[in-house]
Amino acid sequence: MEFSVKKFDLLEELNLTQGVVERKTTIPILSNLLCEAKGNRLTITATDLELSIRTSCEAKVKKEGAGTIPAKKLLELVRLLPDGEIRFKLLENHWVHITSDRRNYKLVGMSKDNFPALPNFPHALVKIPAKLLASLIAKTTFAISLEESRYTLNGALLVIKPGSLIMVATDGHRLAMVETDHKFEGLSSETRVLVPKKAMNEVQRLAGESGDDSLIEFAQDESHLFFQFGGRLLTSRKLTGQFPNYEAVLPRDANKTVVLERGELQDALRRVSQLADQRSHAVKFVFAKEGIEISASSPEYGEAKEAIEKEFSGEPITIGFNAQYILDFLNAAADGPISFELKDDQSAGQLRPLADESTRYRYVVMPMRI
Repeated sequence: MEFSVKKFDLLEELNLTQGVVERKTTIPILSNLLCEAKGNRLTITATDLELSIRTSCEAKVKKEGAGTIPAKKLLELVRLLPDGEIRFKLLENHWVHITSDRRNYKLVGMSKDNFPALPNFPHALVKIPAKLLASLIAKTTFAISLEESRYTLNGALLVIKPGSLIMVATDGHRLAMVETDHKFEGLSSETRVLVPKKAMNEVQRLAGESGDDSLIEFAQDESHLFFQFGGRLLTSRKLTGQFPNYEAVLPRDANKTVVLERGELQDALRRVSQLADQRSHAVKFVFAKEGIEISASSPEYGEAKEAIEKEFSGEPITIGFNAQYILDFLNAAADGPISFELKDDQSAGQLRPLADESTRYRYVVMPMRI
């Protein structure tokens, strides 16, 4: 294998592989990238066995072939090299000789035969606008459970219907659900898949690198999900198991409503939560006729209390919430009015942004004892 490639082109693709490369691995080959030179392209593949990315860039190929190169060291070296052409040559001992003008480096590679084989992209099920999917991920990913024991909650449920797209994530204490209308050509039935959190993060990153009007070709086989961004392919193992019945969690009779400005609520909550207990993040809300009072206290830090003047009809309600959970939602919601909906002090609260009409975004938070 022998080829040359422009630094800028190579660096762009190497950056995209870093979220996938396994750093703390007991399988050394997973710390390496598989580089394949063929025709006028260099194809780069990274995998941690759960998630894989295959990407490519233009190259001048002198001799076709393949080899593996340590991912982290290659990225660090290429970053430090001056702009211009970088030449690569695979040596007989799996080492890779890299030259840039009069600069010479040799990196210790490994046999390409040890690199795991990846599944091929099957027939695309639908094409999803990259910007749309990235927006759904941003509104839900923070609600995914970080507890490894709750395996089916370590990702989000993606529901693709002929006329809409839904994404739901929950950790058992809160639930984020977003739905948007989109017509999928040639789709006649509903598809439900569980997308792991790491895959969602990488989809979001790749979508950010794509153009505003770019489409993701989405496909699946028995055990994998595929997201094709033009010449870049992300492959993820599916999460197996039963996702909770999220529709049963959505409040039906939260009939006490107050509409607050997102910025005003966010600023007040940020300030008050500074003095909340750092383990529970518990903040008390009092909804009454004269307005909303937000307070917190802790033996270590002291007490905080703020009032927001807003009309609230109905019996007063005193309820506790995890401030961080509500801030996570406010960070993801569109600017403008937020509908805060409650039933009583024992039931889950629901928040909905009213400004973003293109998506139906609902966030359900379980109350806390104060």
